[in-house]
Amino acid sequence: METKFSEPVYFQNEVIPTHTHLVGLAALVHALSVEAPVRRPSCVSERHVKGSVAVAKPWTIYDKRYNPGRTFADHLTFALKHEEPDLLVLKRVFDAVPQGEMIEFVRAAPTGIPNRRAWFLYETLRGNRLPVADAPNIGAVDVLDPKQYFVGKGVLSRRHRVRDNLLGSGRLCPVIRQTQALKAFAELALDGKARDVTGRVSGHVVARAASFLLLADSKASFEIEGERAPRSRLERWGRAVLQAGRYPLTTEEIVRLHGVLIEDPRFIRVGLRPVGVFLGERDHDGQPLPEFIGARPVDLEDLMAGLIDANHRMGSSGLDPVVQAAATAFGFIYIHPLQDGNGRLHRCLIHHVLAERRFTPPGMVFPVSSVMLERIDDYRLTLQNHSRALMHYIRWQPTPDRNVEVLNDTADLYRFFDCTDAAEFLYACVRQTVERDLPREVDYLRRNDEALRRIMDTVELPDNLAQDFIMFVRQNRGELPNRRRSNVFAKLSDEEIATLEEIVTDAFDGFDENTKS
Repeated sequence: METKFSEPVYFQNEVIPTHTHLVGLAALVHALSVEAPVRRPSCVSERHVKGSVAVAKPWTIYDKRYNPGRTFADHLTFALKHEEPDLLVLKRVFDAVPQGEMIEFVRAAPTGIPNRRAWFLYETLRGNRLPVADAPNIGAVDVLDPKQYFVGKGVLSRRHRVRDNLLGSGRLCPVIRQTQALKAFAELALDGKARDVTGRVSGHVVARAASFLLLADSKASFEIEGERAPRSRLERWGRAVLQAGRYPLTTEEIVRLHGVLIEDPRFIRVGLRPVGVFLGERDHDGQPLPEFIGARPVDLEDLMAGLIDANHRMGSSGLDPVVQAAATAFGFIYIHPLQDGNGRLHRCLIHHVLAERRFTPPGMVFPVSSVMLERIDDYRLTLQNHSRALMHYIRWQPTPDRNVEVLNDTADLYRFFDCTDAAEFLYACVRQTVERDLPREVDYLRRNDEALRRIMDTVELPDNLAQDFIMFVRQNRGELPNRRRSNVFAKLSDEEIATLEEIVTDAFDGFDENTKS
């Protein structure tokens, strides 16, 4: 039976612009009653559009000469030619369309580029083979345009005569657009800048800087979750983070790290959760008011295997390490596979990928969590912009223990996602750590060591007392507070104190006191 296309007034609660009709993915989703969000819907005008294409968010409006026609084949061809690939929408369109229409589409033009791409994606995303003969022996084409998208190493599919350069597989696959922002970030060569900073100082200073930055990252990672962990727990988690990249990323390694994070497993299960999980609030009776719901427990093992495979494929393809870290870490947090600690493990995975790809200097952890805490509103918005659109397609009910139970098949919502915004956010955080936080920490330690050396050359003080003197003077704008002068440092003469104050002031001259306590 041929798919029928109607002319709705609304689409996904948005009014369709006047004198236009749905086209491409939006038309397919409407006609086939597909349950998936079209984040950038397209329509074609009945009139001419200045510049041929106009954007009136969320709509992309095409000139009337782009009108493809009224059939399933017309709209699918339009989507593959003109729209950004949305694997979630395509997967659910392929699930919904009668197989006969897809067979007809492939056979109509077995050498056509859109037809071969759609054919490959149909069989890859759905995991089943159409009763169609292999494509003729013609030149292969890429699934994704490498000029427009970050891609994996192309693997030829002889059946379809396409090169599979996706970042993942049918089990899980992110898509990341090559935006101007991401291109500009990559050109900064931040890994080289970090090595330049650490290469200009002694290994002792680098080691201490690494220790301080690791502690700052651990502390911020807990604070993002609304926790103020004791120093012992921060250091314990910090030691686990420092092992990032030492072992291959597997589900077992993630479970091991989860065990390090969860000190008392009596109330929180270590490993993949056997129950539902949600983010949000509760009403006055304690019933869930979810803003987002994680994947069903029954889907976790397969989704995590897909995530691990995609991470390996991205790494072996030489994908930009920060882009890979974003895809792996945000893919993890979208799945939300753990009963508790998902956020901290998500940020730990960023360190894992950057360390495994040798983007960070050996033994160093960029305090990405600290920057995320500074930019907490942007961080939350990045997560919400992805998850909010999916909640409409998750049917759930509260459980007797006031948790959530998902009632429909939602695995695809976590398998296929656009990670462009998350990659831009993460790259901005990494840039700040490399261009501000790391040089600042190294500069602080260099100045502090110089002040300590000169103080010791002037007055023989214990190390801890000399360090306290520096701290008190810096906190009091270059002068030792009177109560410290008459108490801890009462044995120093006024002349000695003045000399030591001058040493500290001179050592930290030009250092931004607002960036380091």
